Amino acid sequence: MTKIIEILTKKEFERQDLISLLKASRDEAKPIFERAYQVKKDCVGTKVYYRGLIEFSNICSKDCLYCGIRLSNKNTNRYEIDEANILGAAEFAYKHRYASVVLQSGERTDKVFIDKVDYLLKEIKKLSDGKLGITISLGEQTEKVYRRWFDSGAHRYLLRIESTNKELYEKIHPNNSKHSYEERLNCLHLLRKIGYQVGTGVMVGLPFQTYENLADDLIFFKTFDIDMCGMGPFIEHAETPLYQYKDQLASQKDRLFDTFKMIAILRIMMPDINIAAATALQAIDPMGREKALKVGANIIMPNITPTLHRKNYQLYQNKPCIDEGADDCTSCLEARIVLAGDKVGYGEWGDSFHYQKRTTKD
Repeated sequence: MTKIIEILTKKEFERQDLISLLKASRDEAKPIFERAYQVKKDCVGTKVYYRGLIEFSNICSKDCLYCGIRLSNKNTNRYEIDEANILGAAEFAYKHRYASVVLQSGERTDKVFIDKVDYLLKEIKKLSDGKLGITISLGEQTEKVYRRWFDSGAHRYLLRIESTNKELYEKIHPNNSKHSYEERLNCLHLLRKIGYQVGTGVMVGLPFQTYENLADDLIFFKTFDIDMCGMGPFIEHAETPLYQYKDQLASQKDRLFDTFKMIAILRIMMPDINIAAATALQAIDPMGREKALKVGANIIMPNITPTLHRKNYQLYQNKPCIDEGADDCTSCLEARIVLAGDKVGYGEWGDSFHYQKRTTKD
């Protein structure tokens, strides 16, 4: 415990410091969590900002070895929600003062998909009189496409790298040109160049992953100077190649605990970024997202995808809230956030303070 407290007094953490913090036991982690929540209160406040999540398609051209909607999974019921229902979900978010939505889907690069997203961005801006903020999480695209979507209204982009260690990245993706570590990095640089608020993140508890890998992930976030982060525990899916390693994994409770430590340490390292409380946390612990708020997270993404399709967008198993409607999520979440000691920033975009400072400085 003394060593942990000594590390927490430092202004900058060295790699070995991060490894020590990540290896902290449950008792040893208490001061880490307390420090992270205090940093959050001091630097970004206790408002939690909503991002209404619309998972509008599970059609994907990628074959990532961990993902339930991978191209090779023939047991997934594929769907694509039509424009009217997507816009209806966005209108729900607008009327309920969420202030922001997230458009997420499987990765595609065909013209029909690119045009559809462009149309949706323009229409969401139109129906909300420009008042809805828009985050998109649509994978690897060309600079031209990223710029087109930015010009049409998207201003935040989440592109999770899943692991910043090239060797580990290649163990969890097929060995072909469609799954290139270098291209993933290049896309993050393009997003930064264009002017997006750039978010990335990793899975915690992957097969073959070490605490040293996770420490390097944190160093990457700091070095790249990200504006947003989304991290969640790895949850195995029976219809993916990585499922064969399920008996070698830490328990789900330990993966959850390690994710909380990653969130807390990152909050201390990067006090003014936005950190999401990922839905996967709730798949392990019904109060997982609320507990993440207590260790540094400040973003929650209520699922407002039409209920009919939620069960088919399962990147991992035991995904929560697949049978709830958008209204259910809204009333339930607010009460739980208040119980966690925070409040909802209704009607506010909740843009990354870090982005605002970074772009002013630039």
